[in-house]
Amino acid sequence: MSALRLDLIGRYLRPHRRTVLVGAGALVVVNLLGVAIPLVVRQTINALKPGFVLGDVLGVAGLIIVMATVMGATRLYSRMLVFGVGRQVEASLKERIFDHVLTQDPGWVQTTGSGEVISRATSDVENIRRLLGFALLSLTNTVLAYALTLPAMLAIDPLLSLAAVSLYPGMLMVVRLFGGRMMKQQRRQQEVLANLSDLVQEDLSGIGAIKIYGQEATEEKAFADLNKVYLDAQLSLARTRSTLFPLLEGIASLSLLLLLALGSGQLESGRLSIGDLVALILFVERLVFPTALLGFTLNTFQTGQVSLERVEALLSHPPAIVSPADPLPPGRPALGAVVARGLTVRYPGAERPALENLSFEIRPGELVAVVGPVGCGKTTLARALGRMVEVPADQLFLDGVDVTRLQLGDLRRQVALVPQEGYLFTASLADNLRYGDPEAGMERVEEAARQARLEGDIKGFPDGYRTLVGERGITLSGGQRQRTALGRALLVEAPLLVLDDALASVDNTTAAGILRSVREEQRRTVVMISHQLSAAAACDRILVLEAGHLVQEGHHNDLLQQEGTYRRLWDREEAVRQLQAA
Repeated sequence: MSALRLDLIGRYLRPHRRTVLVGAGALVVVNLLGVAIPLVVRQTINALKPGFVLGDVLGVAGLIIVMATVMGATRLYSRMLVFGVGRQVEASLKERIFDHVLTQDPGWVQTTGSGEVISRATSDVENIRRLLGFALLSLTNTVLAYALTLPAMLAIDPLLSLAAVSLYPGMLMVVRLFGGRMMKQQRRQQEVLANLSDLVQEDLSGIGAIKIYGQEATEEKAFADLNKVYLDAQLSLARTRSTLFPLLEGIASLSLLLLLALGSGQLESGRLSIGDLVALILFVERLVFPTALLGFTLNTFQTGQVSLERVEALLSHPPAIVSPADPLPPGRPALGAVVARGLTVRYPGAERPALENLSFEIRPGELVAVVGPVGCGKTTLARALGRMVEVPADQLFLDGVDVTRLQLGDLRRQVALVPQEGYLFTASLADNLRYGDPEAGMERVEEAARQARLEGDIKGFPDGYRTLVGERGITLSGGQRQRTALGRALLVEAPLLVLDDALASVDNTTAAGILRSVREEQRRTVVMISHQLSAAAACDRILVLEAGHLVQEGHHNDLLQQEGTYRRLWDREEAVRQLQAA
């Protein structure tokens, strides 16, 4: 596992290896100067004798100031380089995650949880940035500090030097005791934070339902309980950190006190000069900061390792639906003809197929309704036509071409799918209508609104087409949202229009006008999935599904003459209509 993580770190740093090497070279210069300054001080102190010249001392002081200034500037330069690499990796990684999420099917995003995805794309990526910036710089600096400082200390007095660093192995024992616990606590904190994000986003999206049913207190309690779990996870991690870091700093300080105690004795006996002792003190002080910082560095490194695993798990999840390696061009001319031959669709983990052995043909320009009981597979069929679910090869054809052999972009330009809950973005009505073609002019936007019977509503808005619809279109009624989503699909002029109960919130007169406009003005093929049989009755043909099977097919009048699912559904709808009238 460690080898894999190091390989990942190397892969992230490979595009920036030149910058990293320059930054490492700057750290070498910093640490060489850090060793040279105590040696200059040692030489100057040892050379001090009665009758010394103040000018010489001031000259040395000026030299030390210059060296310290160069060292500070070089350290700043190295930090800018290495921290900059971390920032660049963070930016590119966020783009990779966003692009990768866009390749996933909607079902994966829903099951994974948007809060979990956001957590990995933000806090986890920030941890990786710290790993590749702060942790990399700090570890490199610590290695160089010891590699260059220890030889200089040993050259002055091996026994005192070894005594001063003899307590440092205790730091490794402390880190070993606390490191594993800290990693588990960090992972737990990230998981709870993702759950908390999911809850907040879900409540913000469903704020209307919360208020309608008066469930504010329930949601407040749910948030408080989860927030308490998050607080406990944070406090556990904080207690571990608060214990670890003072221990590391205390051990480092004890080594300095030990050096002072032993060095004073040797100074009294004459085996050590004042300059030697001062140099050793400066060297030990040089090691105190990187040694104490080692605890923070290891924590950052461990946290970054956890985040690397989480982000890589996200990026390694392959999209369920991809374009073929050798795509075919769309059928020409684009007419919207659909043919299914034994179409079978099964969701992962499902006991039985959602659609099984469907065979039908939809001719160009036809208006075909798909009806059936709840859960019969109507929406799955709609999603299959746009390949929003995986479809087996050689079972579904658009204009004579197997949909699995088409580029996803080409297929979805040929099929306009309008779901029942048409998602609207926090933008103007015009921008929502032109979402499928952002470059569309206002003439096309207004024409799409007219065909969707939305033009009259827009004229009643103070800002017209510039009206902001709010998050998920919350400022519009259900019918207005559906007609806006329909207008968006009509604007792209795809040859096949699939309405997945997209007129459920529209009255019958308006729905009939919309369908008449689509048929007469655009001449496109329309597949209308509906639970309203009165709307299906006006279609050219009706496909009747039950339990994933195509059980009936024909015109409304013909189906009423047959015993079966359609007449049973029609009789039920008629009974409901009569009860409502009574």
